[in-house]
Amino acid sequence: MSEVHIEQTIAQTEEYEREPVPNSQLKSWKSFLGMYAGEHVAGTEFMIGPLFLTAGVSAFDLIIGLLLGNFMAVLCWRYLTAEIAVKHRITLYYQLEKICGKQLVTVYNVANGVLFCFLAGSMITVSTTAVGIPFDLPMPKLDDTMPNGIPWVLIVLVTGAVISIIAARGYDSVSKAANWMSPFIVLAFIAAGIVAIGQLGVKNFSEFWNIWGDGGEPFPGKIKYTFWHVVLWSWFCNAAMHIGMSDLSVLRYARKASAGWTTAAGMFVGHYMAWIAAALLYAVYLRSPEAQGYLTQGIAPPVAPGPMAYNAIGIFGILAVILASWTTANPTIYRAGLAFQAIFPKSSTFWMTILAGSIATIAGIFPAFAMKLLDFVALYGFILAPIGAVIVFEHFFAKRFGVQTEYAEKAGIHFNVAVLAAWLLSAGVCYALSVSQGIFLSFLTLPAWLACGILYLLISKMMQKKQLLG
Repeated sequence: MSEVHIEQTIAQTEEYEREPVPNSQLKSWKSFLGMYAGEHVAGTEFMIGPLFLTAGVSAFDLIIGLLLGNFMAVLCWRYLTAEIAVKHRITLYYQLEKICGKQLVTVYNVANGVLFCFLAGSMITVSTTAVGIPFDLPMPKLDDTMPNGIPWVLIVLVTGAVISIIAARGYDSVSKAANWMSPFIVLAFIAAGIVAIGQLGVKNFSEFWNIWGDGGEPFPGKIKYTFWHVVLWSWFCNAAMHIGMSDLSVLRYARKASAGWTTAAGMFVGHYMAWIAAALLYAVYLRSPEAQGYLTQGIAPPVAPGPMAYNAIGIFGILAVILASWTTANPTIYRAGLAFQAIFPKSSTFWMTILAGSIATIAGIFPAFAMKLLDFVALYGFILAPIGAVIVFEHFFAKRFGVQTEYAEKAGIHFNVAVLAAWLLSAGVCYALSVSQGIFLSFLTLPAWLACGILYLLISKMMQKKQLLG
């Protein structure tokens, strides 16, 4: 990209970082349908479906658990995120600045931006497993943390550069890319699932159900997933985006809050159909001599989306994994760029998104983020979700509690202690419980979120009352 072209792109990229989106820029529900379908029928799905199998899920746990968990996620997007987004029409980061103050929101933005970069990095890793097939690239194993050679690093760098440039061109570019790619990706998942069913010799629904049956023992180093593990993980795997309010930055462009229903395209086509299709691909691989050899040695077989998709549908599968990874990484890097731009408001969103893409690319070199995706996604949702409770509880309950909204902006303070105290107390106590009692982290995401919102209102009321009396 030439310097002139870069400058033109920067000039044309107006993302309304510190002002409401004007009516002239609002998008129809179709724009969100394509973006959510593209983002959630994506590279993560090629990893998550197989990883459920490594946790020994049963058929009922997987099929019914995913149905319930994804439905709960859609309700959160529709009745929490979208409602608040269309009322204020500002980014998450600017909304938090008004409530928390500039200094505190900087801490959050660093955490938010970096975690999103790591998530995007895992998708660059997934894409590389497909790009590397023609080069006979060795694939990372399930317990690998470091790159396995220079060719892996070079392919990651090229892939990350392309993804970063698309994301840096702004929301319109991200949305258009998703709309173009998502039909192809959906078709690929359907085709791969059908081929995998044939390879497994399934002839009726009973045989399909018996692929998972009553479940089995988890692979070495994995915990056993039950029905509630599946429900709560699938509900809160995107907790940072719905109850954590990150998608205020996206849904602020919606004409109506009903655009929140478009997230169902991502949840039930992506987080339902695509996860199950990807699990079928891995079930085929587990029957191979290579996978059986790993299991005989007590080693978890690798989860490499590129080769699995290629085994099912050939070149079409390689392209599907590459594009699916990109449609997740693009909006994730876009969100991270907005987080960094909020830290450095005088910098352009274009260059902050390039920075986010660079961090994501470096993360993508290390397979650990992709191979530990279930654990990482649970952790990043748990960390970021409670801050969203501050926005939700202020929006719906502040007036009833007699709490001043957007207190930091109106009081002229840069650090709202009430927010930090509520965040640290809720997340800290729940995380300590998870570690000390061995509780699955997704079980504690909702308790931490509720506790943070309630504590924020109570502490704010006490602090604001003291300041008024003083």
